[in-house]
Amino acid sequence: MDKSQIWLSHINDELENKTALARVEFAAKNLPGQYSVASSFGAQSAVSLHLITQVMPQIPVILIDTGYLFPETYQFVDQLIDSLNLNVHVYQSKISPAWQEARYGKLWEKDTPALNEYNQRNKVEPMDRALNELDVGTWFAGLRREQSKSRHELPVIQTFKGRIKVHPIIDWSSRDIHQYLQKHRLPYNPLWEKGYVSIGDKHSTKPLTLGLLEEDTRFAGTQRECGLHVDTLAGL
Repeated sequence: MDKSQIWLSHINDELENKTALARVEFAAKNLPGQYSVASSFGAQSAVSLHLITQVMPQIPVILIDTGYLFPETYQFVDQLIDSLNLNVHVYQSKISPAWQEARYGKLWEKDTPALNEYNQRNKVEPMDRALNELDVGTWFAGLRREQSKSRHELPVIQTFKGRIKVHPIIDWSSRDIHQYLQKHRLPYNPLWEKGYVSIGDKHSTKPLTLGLLEEDTRFAGTQRECGLHVDTLAGL
């Protein structure tokens, strides 16, 4: 284990018992800039956006727009931009959704390699471009361990694609989320009221029903991660 890994392990031990706000404050003081926060503007995204902008009010907020988000999600973006005064940067594929469908068909309806191709073109590449163009050294994400098995072992801070990635609310429960939203009078994404707990593209997201886990509501349960939070070089 090299010095950077030892330092990271030591910091994670310390931050594991800190509050989410303390984690954000530590990152702002000690981790490399520029800073950014990635948000899907999903069901509970107002929590991370409110929390982080209390410390860094004009932090760039990266939104990856596939062109297939729900109308309610686009409306939710506009609502939070106004209420939280967000500095949103929207990134998309260089090929429009309509052109992609004409050229490749509906990749998400095909097999796993086709779905991976769709995610790479519409999510991973735009995110990588955003991180590079914004010269991001440290970015924040609202991942939580209870969301899926693939996130159970995530630390508060990790190295990710040559940058630092911070998960301030990694250990929060759904109850913690609800209490924070109520305390600060923040909204859920409107689709929450319709049973959606994990919200992505309208063509591959469904509401939570009896017998399903949260991770089963995306991509028909075939995969939890779309590639944005998977470092293909270093792993998690």
